[in-house]
Amino acid sequence: MKKIKNPNHPKKGSTIRVDPIKYKKDIKSIKVLLANKPMDLALFTIGINTNLRASDILQIKVKQVKNLKPMDEIIIAKEKKTGKRRKINLNKACIDVIGGWLASDAGKKLHDSDFLFTGKRGTVIGVPAVNLKVKRWCAAVRLKGNFGSHTLRKTFGYHKRLAGVDIPTLMVCFNHSNQKQTLDYLCIQPDEIKNVYEGVV
Repeated sequence: MKKIKNPNHPKKGSTIRVDPIKYKKDIKSIKVLLANKPMDLALFTIGINTNLRASDILQIKVKQVKNLKPMDEIIIAKEKKTGKRRKINLNKACIDVIGGWLASDAGKKLHDSDFLFTGKRGTVIGVPAVNLKVKRWCAAVRLKGNFGSHTLRKTFGYHKRLAGVDIPTLMVCFNHSNQKQTLDYLCIQPDEIKNVYEGVV
């Protein structure tokens, strides 16, 4: 039987563009949605409060984050994509949800050597599972756009830019080669260009 090609399926080597969550009200809605799912809430909150890729968040082990205080540092020994060692600081929002997850019935069963984010069988969840989760969360709060695991990282950058973090700093955070790449990555370049035309001469 001849295999029918899906015209919507990306070509090998291509990248599917996903959107950040641009409005804080939508972020709040997702947090409310996940209020009774402490692991998912922790995953979402860490994702939008750090510049880590989903693959790197999934490397975190319980012993790295247990008993941390806000702005304590953790080390990602080796980023999946770059192979580089990365240090990050976890803010209060991250520490609070990690504490909530580890204090839950399921979280209490985790050992120090376990991955922080595990499936029902006790094994670390994969990026495809995170991708599906993010799509479902965004659909549940009726967001329009294309969303996936990378949405979390993009959301972090998007809101940091809106808060006044300069593009060169964000460029370093995301390991981009130029500022245009960072603007395009964060899906904010069109808005900034639009603002150029807004003022009346």
